This record gives sequence, structure tokens and C-alpha cells, in this order.
Amino acid sequence: MSTAGALLFLLLLALLLAGMLSIVFHTLKTGISPMPTSGKVRRQLLSLLPAEFEGTLLELGSGWGTLAFALADHCPRARIVAFELSPLPHAFSRLRQRLAPRPNLQLVREDFFRASFAEASAVVCYLYPGAMSRLAPKLSQELAPGTRILSHTFALRGWKPLRTLVVDDLYRTPIYLYEVPAREG
Repeated sequence: MSTAGALLFLLLLALLLAGMLSIVFHTLKTGISPMPTSGKVRRQLLSLLPAEFEGTLLELGSGWGTLAFALADHCPRARIVAFELSPLPHAFSRLRQRLAPRPNLQLVREDFFRASFAEASAVVCYLYPGAMSRLAPKLSQELAPGTRILSHTFALRGWKPLRTLVVDDLYRTPIYLYEVPAREG
């Protein structure tokens, strides 16, 4: 192997290692690794959203963008705001957006716990139980009563879903549909 070839190989190896370390670091920081949503789950989840949906739809923890792009395609009149904190999956989604733009999709590299949900007409999330527990009060405080929430795999503790779909896949993946309850008083 030539010196230039060896240097290129080492550079690619270093980039791969840096990417893997970045994912490990952000997994430890956020408590979950970026996991793509399977096709079966994605189709079932989209079936719970009308294609004519309008307004702002937040996707919390968009990972590699598989669900964000599907949401943008399925609801072309909606504004999709996809939050992802991990830099490598976010960069992958941005590259995909550059190569095949969705005008209604906004990719945001930000901790969604620091963002306002006040403008959201709906929320979609694929997180983990700890994040769902932390998220529940934010959803009830910031979202308007009647706002729909779709959660892939993990339930909102203490909330009663309007509907639960169980996907016919290897994991029998549940999808929960919630509605923000009316505020008391």
C-alpha cells in the first residue's frame, strides 16, 4: 500500500472511530442511542395521522431521520420540526435533507427539553422510559388541551392512551396515541 493510501485508510479509520465515540458519548448523555424506526412501525404510526394534517408537528429524538422524512412526506401541509441532539445522526439527516429536500421539514440540533412546545399541533416521539417520565409534565404544561401525542414503544406513565396499536412485528411494538387533557381549574 502506498503512503497516500495508508494515510487515507488511517484518516477514514479515525473518522469512523470519532463517529462511533460521538454516538457512545451522546448515548450516555441522553440515555438512548439513535435507533431507526422500522418500516412496519412507521407505516402504522403514520396511519394515526391524517395526511391533510396542518400545523406544527414536533418529532422528539429524530435520530437518523427515518421517521422525520416519512412525516414530512405523509403530511405535506404540516411543518415538521425534528429534534436530535447527537451530532452524527443529525448530520446524516441534514445531508439527506440537502440531497432530497423536504420544504416542510426543519432539522434542529437542540435538546428538546429546552425548546418551547407552545406552537405544536402534535408531537411524535420514540424515546425511552426515563425521558418519557421527564417529558410528561412538559407536555401537559406546554401543549394545548386536545393536542395529539404519538409515542412509539414507550408509554407516558400516568396518561391513558386514546388508542394503542400493536404492530405485527418481531417485538409486537406498541404505538400509543394520547391527547393532552383539559386543564383543571
